[in-house]
Amino acid sequence: MSKQELVVLGQTDEAGACCPRLLTTPLDEGQAVDLAKVFKALGDPVRLRLLSMIASRVGGEVCVCDLTPAFDLSQPTVSHHLKLLRQAGLIDCERRGTWVYYWLLPEMTDRLAGILTRPAGEPLPAHAEVSA
Repeated sequence: MSKQELVVLGQTDEAGACCPRLLTTPLDEGQAVDLAKVFKALGDPVRLRLLSMIASRVGGEVCVCDLTPAFDLSQPTVSHHLKLLRQAGLIDCERRGTWVYYWLLPEMTDRLAGILTRPAGEPLPAHAEVSA
């Protein structure tokens, strides 16, 4: 992951300075492009369900053979959706024999939560009311 992606995803830099949050500091163009890739991966109902199924699995990992039957999709289509989730850094996997096992990368979901969370007790910036 590039330094810019780490900044977008709420990690600290070498000096320990906290990176801007979406709700407190405007994103620059590069940050928005990088962050949009992650949100795009989450923007599909199938991928969102897959992520939920993987994340909520007891034991922390799930075989693709247990994911595919939950969808009215072909195995290659499910695998494509899983690949997009992997490319977004949301999940990882390992091949064991003929099966592939998937697990959540909680660092990414934690970073997303941090980006979208307004610091406790801080009001949102004031906004002008639009008159009708």
